Amino acid sequence: MYEYRKLNQEQKVNLIQERLKKGYPPHSPPHPIKDSEFYLITKTCYEHKPRIHSTERRQQLLNEIFDKFINQGIEILAWVVLPNHYHLMTKNVDFKELSKTFRLIHGRLSRQWNLEENTTGKIWYSFSDRAIRSERHYYTTLNYIHYNPVKHNWVKSPYDWGESSVHWYLENYGREWLRNCWVEYPVRQYGKGWDDL
Repeated sequence: MYEYRKLNQEQKVNLIQERLKKGYPPHSPPHPIKDSEFYLITKTCYEHKPRIHSTERRQQLLNEIFDKFINQGIEILAWVVLPNHYHLMTKNVDFKELSKTFRLIHGRLSRQWNLEENTTGKIWYSFSDRAIRSERHYYTTLNYIHYNPVKHNWVKSPYDWGESSVHWYLENYGREWLRNCWVEYPVRQYGKGWDDL
């Protein structure tokens, strides 16, 4: 919806009407598939500002996520936290509870980080989700998550980014498994043709 600001008034009205016809909320991301086993959850900082700019903040966020998600019975299968957004691949999501959980996590962190920076303002934007539709979609998403720090030019190798599940997979499955997964399920234009996966 960041593109929304670039639209003229007529385009904005048309876009909102189209979203409402589909049963989507007027501005926040829709959550159309509610019965999948696995989801890619993406949460961004407001206007993509790098508010998760330190290792300490990224680790604090991860600790909060794992603590709260475990209490909700949500299993986290893969993750990466970058300075301005993060991705989680999850299992067993209840979206009403997920929204409450995000409010708990992000409300507390927003207050703390605004105080640390002696500022006020919105830190987080609404989350989006994508139901994982197949085995290929699952493993391609896993690779996408691990490759995200490279995609956004934070590091040259996924192994160089600390706040990523690539290290858990490396320790538990090994480099050869990760390499084979990458070769068999390459990312290539990830996001295009989602519904074909």
